Amino acid sequence: MLCNVGNVNFSGRPEILQSIAYATEGKNRVIGSPGHEATVKWIQDHLDTSYYDVSLQGVELSIGVNATLTANNKTIEAFATTLAPNGNATGSLVAIPNLGCEEADFAESLDGKIALIKRGTCSYGVKVQLAAAKGASAVIAYNNGEGTLEGYSLQVFSDPAMPFVPTIGITQGQGEALLAQLENGVSVSVALTSEAKLYTTYNVIAETKGGDHDNVIHVSGHSDSVTAGPGINDNGSGTISLLEVAIQLTNFTVVNAVRFSWWTAEEAGLLGAEYYVKQLSQAEKEKIRLLLDFDMMASPNFAYQIYDGDGSAYNLTGPAGSAEAEHEFAAYFDSIGLNHTEIEFDGRSDYGPFLEAGIAAGGIAGGAEGIKTQEEFEMFGGGAGLNREAWIEFSRAIAHMTANVQRIVVSCELKEEMNKIDGDEGSSAGCRRGGEKNEDGPSAEELDWDEAPEGMVKRAHIC
Repeated sequence: MLCNVGNVNFSGRPEILQSIAYATEGKNRVIGSPGHEATVKWIQDHLDTSYYDVSLQGVELSIGVNATLTANNKTIEAFATTLAPNGNATGSLVAIPNLGCEEADFAESLDGKIALIKRGTCSYGVKVQLAAAKGASAVIAYNNGEGTLEGYSLQVFSDPAMPFVPTIGITQGQGEALLAQLENGVSVSVALTSEAKLYTTYNVIAETKGGDHDNVIHVSGHSDSVTAGPGINDNGSGTISLLEVAIQLTNFTVVNAVRFSWWTAEEAGLLGAEYYVKQLSQAEKEKIRLLLDFDMMASPNFAYQIYDGDGSAYNLTGPAGSAEAEHEFAAYFDSIGLNHTEIEFDGRSDYGPFLEAGIAAGGIAGGAEGIKTQEEFEMFGGGAGLNREAWIEFSRAIAHMTANVQRIVVSCELKEEMNKIDGDEGSSAGCRRGGEKNEDGPSAEELDWDEAPEGMVKRAHIC
């Protein structure tokens, strides 16, 4: 069965992704690297083109490749920043207060000067745009924690109305040393170079040939890693889980079309998913009845986390349909006796651009950089290495939702059908994009799925 993903060809694939990464100089699968190119090809090669229409969507990015920096003739190690332009700059260094996320942080003119700004709170693209608007010729970003800013990104696409300037990254210690000099009244003269190359990276998209293409269930995860390693958990685990579900789905018939997407450039700021959503017409957006995104399924210190689509835990409610997705995941975990908890629906992964477009979304995750509470440790345990048992359970949950998410679509379709019978065709807007949620409409749990009206979209025949 599709739901029994743990019993099929799951093992061996993490090792394949690691070997893909380790075959490259950087030992990673970051965008612009041979490792990511090979990952995209590996995904594409495993998709059955007799069952799926498979395509690659190119996303052109400026990827940082090299940077240099001297301050008062002292060389400092620096890293180029993705999405920042090529360029050279010399001038006096100026420290920007309060993280540089507000226009008020840039009180003075920066004409011909170079801005020193700490990482944090907002995307670095916002900081650079604000500095450039004040006349800065370049920006030096410094970290707010351990490690370098190798592979760092401005995280937002450029806007001709608010252009970027050359931007390079340094460590927290290096940045704080420069800041201390400025605070002690020392004038710091800076020279820097930033080198970037234009590069086309790819989303992989596979849609079932069968099923209703006006009612699409969209299942996704990102295919790239950070520069620091091969990214087997983040997000090789999601990549592999999606691929396994896509492979198993070919044994079944679907009623509603299922679209799988492996996004590029998530680690650079959700850029692949954002580009995809921006290319959609309003009509195409309305055909996506639910987006399910899966990022980090094999955390060794895992928790079974469900995105808080109904806002009950974090007071951030998703578009209509998001609550039903959360409830379906919760019901599934309850049915197999697994503890679960909620995670903030804050748009930090590739579902974010879909939320902004008003598209219902949901998903599960195993945990990110936060520290597990004592209560969560008691609920889920934890340890070192990939947790394959948790990963298998996450993958089964993905398969379950891919098979049974038709319920959410049916709830909207049934509401619309009932409205037509009542002569009120306009009150079901909450089921589609751009309307208010219908609090009085039937929920997924209230419907008898085996008794949906003739002609309605019914559960897919896959689980």
